[in-house]
Amino acid sequence: MESASALSKQGSHPILSFGVIADVQHADIPDGRSFIGVPRYYRHSILILQRAVQRWNEDKKHKFVINFGDIVDGFCPKDQSFSTVKKVVEEFEKFDGPVYHMIGNHCLYNLPRDKLLPMLKIPSKDGCAYYDFSPTPEFRFVVLDGYDISAIGWPQDHPKRLEAVKFLQEKNPNMEKNSPEGLVGLERRFLMFNGAVGKEQLKWLDGILQQATNMRQKVMICCHLPLDPGSTSREALLWNYDEVMDLIHRYTCVKVCIAGHDHKGGHSIDSHGIHHRVLEAALECPPGNDAFGYMELYNDKLSLIGTDRMESTEMCFSP
Repeated sequence: MESASALSKQGSHPILSFGVIADVQHADIPDGRSFIGVPRYYRHSILILQRAVQRWNEDKKHKFVINFGDIVDGFCPKDQSFSTVKKVVEEFEKFDGPVYHMIGNHCLYNLPRDKLLPMLKIPSKDGCAYYDFSPTPEFRFVVLDGYDISAIGWPQDHPKRLEAVKFLQEKNPNMEKNSPEGLVGLERRFLMFNGAVGKEQLKWLDGILQQATNMRQKVMICCHLPLDPGSTSREALLWNYDEVMDLIHRYTCVKVCIAGHDHKGGHSIDSHGIHHRVLEAALECPPGNDAFGYMELYNDKLSLIGTDRMESTEMCFSP
């Protein structure tokens, strides 16, 4: 089988390319492990980002970079949250072009939305972090806010937080709401470190997909939380992934959904031919290893050219 880079050299030139990285989760603390024992390299992860930015700049061909969330780890000492987020953002800003961020759960463990969103330059309405952009007339990128309805990041008495807390009480009987113990199958996603897309955002997404259809644009959906059970562990899914995908499947313009959050990464093609690619985490690379890449966008496919732990993937669009 040919590598993605070999394949992308054949045929036409890409319409555009852009850099990608996920789950840097930097903190100035000793290495640790995830709750299932996977090693995590908190100090090393910022070096991966630095190498990524250097490579993207040397390539001189990437129009922008997308960061798939979780730039600072939840174990980052709280008195260092602001300075650590600032430090990581400054590394991203060394890229010679625009950088598009989205929020993840670890970002929200560190800073509330009103502090975080301005630092990440996320265009915001009422504290929400969803937006879209069109780098070329043929394509539109839609960035979803997977923590729109969430028990983290909102003020204690905020309606969206209260809705999430009530939802978790109903769906997860465990005292520890990040524990999936006793939850079966897809119900294992009802954990506090996940969240949902709210009704207003769904209405907005519907409008965007309608507009993209009218303009004959192909759409890439970006969200920190994965949207397809085939591409990820059940514990990492968006709470209402099914509702979001039901809406997306009413249109034919969406070609690829890209996510972070589930550090091992994954790839699936759903029942409607949409590719779901979950990106491997920078955090879990031992020293000397990397996990970043760039994507080349063609009329009929998206090619991910990955480095080290980030696997290269060819995603051909279904007609």
